[in-house]
This record gives sequence, structure tokens and C-alpha cells, in this order.
Amino acid sequence: MLYLVNLFKHNWIFYALSICISAIAALESVRLLALLVILLLFCHYKQLLKIHLVFVFFTGIGSYLLFSYEVNKLSVSVELPAILTWSDEYRINGVMLRGFMTNAEGEKLYVTYEIKSEQEKQLLEAQQLAGSNFFVVGEQVSPSVPAHRYGFSMAQYLQSKNARGIIEIHQLTFVGKGNSFLQPLYDQRFRLKLHIEETFPPSLVAEAQALLIGLQHNVDDELNRAYQKLGITHLFAISGLHVALVSFLFFQLLLRMSIRRESATILLLAILPMYAIVAGGAPSIWRAVSVVEFIMLARYFRWNIPMDDALSLSFIIFVLLEPGVIFQVGFQLSYLATYSLVYSSRILARYSNFWIQSFFITFVCQILVYPLLLFHFFEISLSSFIANIFFVPLFSFVILPINLAVLVLTFLPLPFDSFVFLLYEPLRTALTNFIFIIQQPIIQMWNPGKPSILWLVFLYSSVFITFYLLDKQSTLKAILLLVLPAIVFHFQSYWDGDLKISFVNVGQGDCIVIELPYRKSVIVIDAGGLLRFDQEKWKERQTPYEVGRQIVVPYLKGRGIQSIDTFVLSHADADHVEGAEEVLREVIVKEVHVTPGSISKPVMNDFLQELKKTNTKLIEKMAGDYWKVGATTFEYLWPADIEYEGNNDSLVIMVTHNQYKALFTGDLEKEGEQQLIQLYTEKLRNIDLLKAGHHGSKTSSIEEFVALTNPKFAVFMAGENNRYNHPHIDVVNRFESYHIPHATTGLEGTIEVTITKGEITIEKSNSIYLK
Repeated sequence: MLYLVNLFKHNWIFYALSICISAIAALESVRLLALLVILLLFCHYKQLLKIHLVFVFFTGIGSYLLFSYEVNKLSVSVELPAILTWSDEYRINGVMLRGFMTNAEGEKLYVTYEIKSEQEKQLLEAQQLAGSNFFVVGEQVSPSVPAHRYGFSMAQYLQSKNARGIIEIHQLTFVGKGNSFLQPLYDQRFRLKLHIEETFPPSLVAEAQALLIGLQHNVDDELNRAYQKLGITHLFAISGLHVALVSFLFFQLLLRMSIRRESATILLLAILPMYAIVAGGAPSIWRAVSVVEFIMLARYFRWNIPMDDALSLSFIIFVLLEPGVIFQVGFQLSYLATYSLVYSSRILARYSNFWIQSFFITFVCQILVYPLLLFHFFEISLSSFIANIFFVPLFSFVILPINLAVLVLTFLPLPFDSFVFLLYEPLRTALTNFIFIIQQPIIQMWNPGKPSILWLVFLYSSVFITFYLLDKQSTLKAILLLVLPAIVFHFQSYWDGDLKISFVNVGQGDCIVIELPYRKSVIVIDAGGLLRFDQEKWKERQTPYEVGRQIVVPYLKGRGIQSIDTFVLSHADADHVEGAEEVLREVIVKEVHVTPGSISKPVMNDFLQELKKTNTKLIEKMAGDYWKVGATTFEYLWPADIEYEGNNDSLVIMVTHNQYKALFTGDLEKEGEQQLIQLYTEKLRNIDLLKAGHHGSKTSSIEEFVALTNPKFAVFMAGENNRYNHPHIDVVNRFESYHIPHATTGLEGTIEVTITKGEITIEKSNSIYLK
């Protein structure tokens, strides 16, 4: 046995890579198995024994066949009605209950259920659903299509969770508690959740639940975003440091109880997996727990397993059990960051000073994951290199131990916990306020956009060579090789000579992004939003859906747009301006154009409050105003007066680029269109692109206007299955009677128009329209 351990020492990383390649090939394309050949060549270069080359090859092929079998099962339709069991991944938000359930075969399903009454919601919130069996009547539905190429993909999320599909539940009937051996752990986690809510001050509940039981649902969105800007979001996740601290405290407690070291080790081996389940079972937790388990088992049997082998074994087991996990961001970041520390140990060992070593620990972790962060989030925090030096020790050795200690105190009959809270809560509140202050500057975020697969390979090649040069102590070369590719990637969008006009799918609303050639200027027209209606308190979502934050900002960041030269708010309707405040928080805006009189409307209040925090100019515009950038002219055709009266006072913009003409009409209706016909007959004749007024309502796009403009392509910005039935069938028929091609964002997703030397390319969700 010892011979086998030594034979495979330091080689498990190659088996982990083989299994990783197989999982990607099974989930994406069999052609990716070609990467296995590259891996074998690398193994040969590293002079691995032939037996290892054979094992690596057959490990890859065998795991590919296994993963392909598992993936094929995911495409089989779900049989309903059925008795399903809740997992511990679920959430109640407003009237919706969402999460994962398993069927009798143990297969995972994503389910949604609309709660019927306040009493039913209270009943569901009061019980532990994890492990409970329910009789489910419903139907399987297809995952929603992403709003745009940088948006959240439900299909990919389901794939990463190895879930078979989405079930919309019509009827949910409790059958009984399950008898799984995990049930006591699920129940304990639920009791701890309720206990923390009952005993901790409200301001400390969310943090305590995140740090102690891995429940992050209650963390405030604004606070979470502040942590993201500082690059310290991982501190809310239970990670290796948490597990190490808990393991150390528990082990020392056992020793103080006069339990033999060998027995204490066995107890710890048994307790750690239970702790992982109670703590939420995130990839970072299982990674840390499994590595500790492997190392402790090896020591118990007097084997010497290096850290990289333990980490690779953990990776292998994780992927074999759930191949889709390789697409989970938390899994990717957790393992990559840990590998970076393992393989840079020689670099870190050169520095004895605590602060310098802390900086390099942060540095090696960040540079290894930065291309991946750009791929998933399109930006990274530049301040994280400094912030982590201070906040990681603070959370790991002060805040986490305090939360652990005070949790214990809350179970004691004496009010020790109240005394601790009296001292701790003001200090913790002050720290939160400090975090909000230092996270405000937008410039601390580097946002070059989402890299393509080729760019990802290029950036990672520079990272790996950088590590090699750092190991060889060629620091200057390493820095140059790391920074130069990043700079080239940052400026690549400025080499594009095309005019791009994107109609972003924000549902029932407008948002148009115009990028001039060579990124000389970026103009955004409207930012979407929701028409919100008063509803009963129990129906309100804990975290409201925000179009600006969840759709518009990701699109801008995915495109690498770090600043907006001109932000046009066509008129004061919620479905055009509600998302504007989130844009102001995340992107530098140089000036805002509004239609005269619109800023007095209540719907503009939140935007104006956010505007006060910036140096952005606010300018009222009307017919006759124009500006020019290079070969592109922007001209306002409407409104003609300063009295704001609603839709017919929308800002109407004509964009002329060489011979190409595009018209954006906001929510202009019949009366406004008639005025435009009278004033600009020749200017409007036979344009190239038209954003149809008022989402295709029957009050807009009158026949005279459609006949005069006769666009080569028209866009209706309307939500799928919207309550207003936009675009109206009469309007659609009107455009078709003139043989005008058209598209609707709610049906065909974000529509991207590219003008290249007179040629127009229009890309929709799954097709490209060429003219």
C-alpha cells in the first residue's frame, strides 16, 4: 500500500485534469476530448512513467463515458405527478418558493411554486423543508432564455447543478418527513437559523447566518455589492480558514477533555462532514473539509500525502459525484485559489514579514483567478490587493471567533451574550459604515469586459508564465508579462471600427446602447425599469428585482463599457428610467439628457438622489439641439416646447452615421408622430433603422409615419407575454404590409445592430439577419 502511495505521489493533479477535461467534453462537446492528447503530451514532457500515461488516458476515457451517460439522463422528461423530496437548497422570496427537489431515483430537479396565501407562506417558513416529502402536481417547462449574451443563463445554472429541468408546481401537498440519515443535520441547521434570528441583534443576523451556517440569502444586496467592489465577498463564504479554525478549536477541546489524540482524530474525521452539511455544503466548504480529511487519514495511517495530492483527490471525488460542478463559479474559484497557494509555496516562503507575505498570498490568488473573474463577472476589484491584507485577518481571527463565541453564549442561561452584543454591535456597525465609504469610488473596479475563449487562453498563458518567472525570481519580466497582455485586452474594444447599436432586452421597457467606432463615445438611451404596483406586505420580495442592476449593468460591463458619455432619459416613465440609478452607481456617466420638465415627476426622485452623489451634468434637451462625434451626428427632433405632458414629449433622436440613419422615438404616440411628419418630411424619408414608438402600442406607429420612414429594419422593445399585448397585432400587420423586417426584444432577446462600411449585420438570440 505504501508503495502505491509513493508511486502516485504528486501525480494526482494529472488525473484531476483528465477528469476535468472529460467532464467538459461530456457537457459541452466531444471534440474537447482532444485536450486529453495535449495533457498526455505534457505528462510525457514531465517524464511521468508509462503506467501513469496509460492510467491518465483510460481515466479520461472512462470518466467521459460515465459523464455522458449521466448527461443523457438529464434530457429525459420528468414524470409527474410524483412524490419529491426537498433538498437544503431552497428559498422563499415574496410569493415564490424556489429550490431543488429530488425524485425517488435521487435525481435533482429545480422547482418553482407560487404561494397561494399568507397563511400558507407562514406555514412553509415555520418548517424545515429540507428532507420533507411532498406530493407534487405540475408541469416541466423550458429554462428562460438569457436577456443577453452577458446575462444569467438558467440552462447553464441547471447544468452546473446536474438538475434535469424546471418544474412549475401547481399543487404542493405535504406527505411526511424523510428518514434520511441527513435529516437530523438539516433540522439542526434550520434550528440554528431560527435561533440566530431570535437571539442576535437584527443588524448582525445576516452576517452570523452567513459565517456560521453558510446561509447568505439575508445578506443585504447593497452590502454584498460593497464587498464585491473591495474584492472581499469570499469572506461571507465559509472557506478553508473557517474549517481550519473550527477543526483546531474542536480538536483542542477534545484534547483538553483528556481524550487521546488518536481518538480525537477519529472523532474529528466523523464530525467534519457533518459540519460541512450544517454549514450549507458549498464547494469551498467541501473542498476544505475533504482536504483536511485526506491529510488526517494519511497521518493516521502513517502515509505522507502532499497537499497538492490531497487537493486533487478532493477535486476528483467532487467531479465524479457531480460533473456539472465544474461550471459552478464558487467551485472554480475555490480550487484555483487553493492550487495557486499550494504551487506558489516556494515564492511565499521567501518572505517572513507578515504584511509582505499577506500581500503576496492575495497577489498569487488574485492573478490566478483574474481571467476567470473577468469571464464570469467582467470586472475585478483593484483595491482587493490591499483590502484582503486587512480584512482577511480581521474576519478570520476576530469577527468569526466572536460570532462563534457569542453563538455559544446565546445558549447559556445568563445574559453574557447581551453584554457582548452591547460592545460588539456598535463596532461592527461602524465597520460596515466604513466599508460603504471606501467602496464608493467606481474607479477601483477594472472593467475591460468579458474575454472570449481565445482571450481566456491567452490571459491564462501569461499568468502561468508569470508564475514560472516569479519562481525563477525574474520579478520584472514576470510583471511585464502579466501586465502587458491585460493592457492589450483592455484596449481591444478601442480597435473596433464598427458602429454598434444594441437594443437590450429589459422586458417591458427601453434600453438602447450606442457604441461609436473605436469607442470614441458611448450613448445610452433609457435604462429600463418595472411598473410597480402596490401589493400586500406578505407578497413583497425580500430582494426586489431591479432591471438596471440585473440586466442593464451586466450588459454594459460585459461590453467593457466603463463610462457613458451621454445618458439619455427619453421621458419620465418607470419602464424607461427606473434602472437609471443603478447605472449611475456602477458606471461613470459624464452627462445626462432629459426632456424639459420631466425631472419634476416623482418617478425621477431616486435617480436625482443618486445623481447628487456624482459629478454628472444634467441637461434639458429639445428639438434643434445636436452634437457630432467624428462621422456621427446626434440630433434631437422632439419635443418642441418646455411643458412636459407625458409620452408625446419623449426625446426623439436621429442618429446619422455617414449615410446610415437611425431614429429612436421613445414612447412617442400618434400626435407626436404627426408633428414629426410635418416638420421633418424629407429627413425622415426612408431611414435605415427605427425603434418603434411606445413598444409597438396601437397608439403609435401610425400608417403615415410608417410609410414615410419606411425603415429597412424596425425594433419593438416589449416584454414577452406583457399585459399590454405589445406590439399590437395591428401595428405588426402594418409593418408587414410594407414588407418591413422587424423584431421584438421580448421574443428574440437583445438585438445587436452592427454597421460595417455600409453593410448591416443584425444579430438576435439565435439568428443573424444580413442585408
